[in-house]
Amino acid sequence: MRRSATKDSLSFYIDKKNLVPNRADLIIAAIQLSVSGFSQSTMGYSKMQDTTISLPNPSPDEAIVWREGHFFLLDQRYLPERADYLELHSGQAVADAIRQMVVRGAPAIGITAAFGVVLAARDAYRGSGADWKQAMLPDLEVLRLSRPTAVNLFWALDRMRKLIARLPDQGDPIEALVNEASSIHQEDIQANRRMGELGAALIEETTGVITHCNAGALATGGYGTALGVIRAAYEKNLIERVYADETRPWMQGARLTAWELLHDKIPVSLLVDGASASLMSQGGIGWVIVGSDRIAANGDVANKIGTYGLAVAAKHHGVRVMVAAPTSTIDMDVKSGADIPIEVRESEELLSCGGQRMAAAGAEAWNPVFDVTPAALVDAIVTEKRVVLSPNEKKMQKLMVS
Repeated sequence: MRRSATKDSLSFYIDKKNLVPNRADLIIAAIQLSVSGFSQSTMGYSKMQDTTISLPNPSPDEAIVWREGHFFLLDQRYLPERADYLELHSGQAVADAIRQMVVRGAPAIGITAAFGVVLAARDAYRGSGADWKQAMLPDLEVLRLSRPTAVNLFWALDRMRKLIARLPDQGDPIEALVNEASSIHQEDIQANRRMGELGAALIEETTGVITHCNAGALATGGYGTALGVIRAAYEKNLIERVYADETRPWMQGARLTAWELLHDKIPVSLLVDGASASLMSQGGIGWVIVGSDRIAANGDVANKIGTYGLAVAAKHHGVRVMVAAPTSTIDMDVKSGADIPIEVRESEELLSCGGQRMAAAGAEAWNPVFDVTPAALVDAIVTEKRVVLSPNEKKMQKLMVS
């Protein structure tokens, strides 16, 4: 079901209910106005059919919303053409949303999975009472299997599991679980802002930068990793223009990164994925700034496919490479990038575009989602703790024990 709502149509409702008119309240108000039989008294635990709410002028910083017992994701598959908030009602639905790219980006996947645990526990407690912990195990496994590369997914699930183990069997666990998931969300935003400041401090003079895929607010709890650095640096007049690779086949650079930068009024030019080396050769590019989905113990970086080639070109042209990622993205149990599982998605994503076959009939495709950039090609890893220059195993160990 898709419903549309405008600020004007919701303003009266918000005034009457004395709500703060922010985006989350607009979403809740839209749900209440558009779904028959849905009242404020049932907001905490109502069971509804899946609902999509279309709202005007969405903020990239509000892509993940938990409000009064409801969980919404800004559906990134349709941005920037339209802004649909999809309400999810179960752990299974959250796993499907992760797998189907409704949400993407390692930190955002982790946060989403944490709220998926909340929904799974709510269903389990309703149906099984004191046996809720055992009843929710299948949902936890479905969430764990939703995407293989983004380590934040497993980090968030482990954190939620540890809390579950401490909670009593008797009594409603939802408030404690919501608080933990919300803490994961807020901690990510704070970490991103800290990384923004630390990363911006590495840029010594005004320059152009290249970024790949989308490591902005949409890929995180808010503010962004790579784009967080760019936002902070632009505020300090250290970046004159951002060049964003279009990032085939999901076009995250063209659709999402460009949209986020324009939202913040930061100048952006799109590049065909293969154009970066030529641009670097002309000068004026000081940094490549990217995020990461998993960083190995030796500093090797797994990120969107094409990052490795971008780093090779940067090395050749004397352009420095910065990776911005929270410490939850660092996997000290993985010795090197060779041990990071790389997701390979369906060939059809490359062979077709918008439902239209583009490749010659009979052609096959290899569609890895990520590649691994060796630590030797990385000049700086920026985390919320501190910056690691020229990363290696010893430096990464020191970071993680500090």
